[in-house]
Amino acid sequence: MTAAAPILEVQGVSKRFGKFVALNDVSASFQPGKLSAIIGPNGAGKSTFFNVVSGAFPPSSGRLKFKGHDITGLAQHEFARIGIAKSFQITNVFKQLSAHENVRVAVQMRHARYQLFKPRAGMAEVDDRAHALLQRVGLAAHARRPAADLAHGQQRALEVAMALAAEPELLLMDEPTAGMSPEETVVMMDLITALAAERSVILVEHKMKLVMGICERLLVLHHGEFLAEGTPADIKANADVRRVYLGQG
Repeated sequence: MTAAAPILEVQGVSKRFGKFVALNDVSASFQPGKLSAIIGPNGAGKSTFFNVVSGAFPPSSGRLKFKGHDITGLAQHEFARIGIAKSFQITNVFKQLSAHENVRVAVQMRHARYQLFKPRAGMAEVDDRAHALLQRVGLAAHARRPAADLAHGQQRALEVAMALAAEPELLLMDEPTAGMSPEETVVMMDLITALAAERSVILVEHKMKLVMGICERLLVLHHGEFLAEGTPADIKANADVRRVYLGQG
């Protein structure tokens, strides 16, 4: 049986800011339909990796491929168009709008390129889609509340709903449980696991224990370089990982 082609390939990617090398010749491939995580201690290069694979930073060298197509240097807004969506470490919602309005805006942006002047009947479809996405992330009961009034964990879930409006094949999430209470963390991890049953998901995370129980594959970075890759069992048993990471975070 032939293995599925990777959904995302990172080929010898480096990222430099002046003389500082944030990523140095990192290569990795991510299989479709899998829940993967990029982990490493603070300063490992995880955020830079996230920014490169999500299109925020072009790599200084190396290539990115999505579903076999070279996407190196593609404009950031094009990533959403081809099927890559992202959820940031810092909540990125419109605080003054309601939860439903936030998601509706995201849905409208998704469809704006197909139809500039949408008839009123079409707006009902947008509203229905926004409601379905809020339901998907457990926020249907909070649809009319201003985003500013939602708890931190709920704001993060709202941002996930907005990312899902792009109907992505690959969802990238930057430290999705940052700043959350233990209870909120459990809810978010359950949501991530459910979403990963429907699409490819890559988390960027520094809490190793958090991802060990749910991820199928882990990539470990250290000082901007590839350190190890494998299943959670592989990573737990890796002497280099234990030396630089375990016991931290």
